[in-house]
Amino acid sequence: MSEGGLEKCELCDSPGGEVIWENAICRVVLVADADYPGFCRVILNRHLREMTDLPHKERMQLMTVVFAVESAVRRLYQPDKVNLASLGNMTPHVHWHLIPRWRDDRQFPQPIWAATQRASAATPRQLVEGRQLGDQIIAALRIT
Repeated sequence: MSEGGLEKCELCDSPGGEVIWENAICRVVLVADADYPGFCRVILNRHLREMTDLPHKERMQLMTVVFAVESAVRRLYQPDKVNLASLGNMTPHVHWHLIPRWRDDRQFPQPIWAATQRASAATPRQLVEGRQLGDQIIAALRIT
């Protein structure tokens, strides 16, 4: 439930994807999207609308996780680019999208929410289990 308990929040009411790593502050979920393997969200474990609503220390801890997930995704999937986005227009709950991008993906160079540029990726993508990605996130957090 969101602030004041009046509006429903899907990220408070559900995990938001397959949980592959979690701590007291946030969880990392794998988004089931065959076109974008490795697409993750880092979701705050309590309802706040904006990053600046978090105390500074927690803000830094959350971003450390975002950067660790990016490192893990880059290591495992070797994308041409990683898009980081914290939009929240549709779901006003602090969360970050980490989206691996390839030059031949369906929407490149546009955002994944834009019109499709091509039918499908020319190159098949490597599939990685959530557990393997979780292990890589842990490894990246150790060196951060």
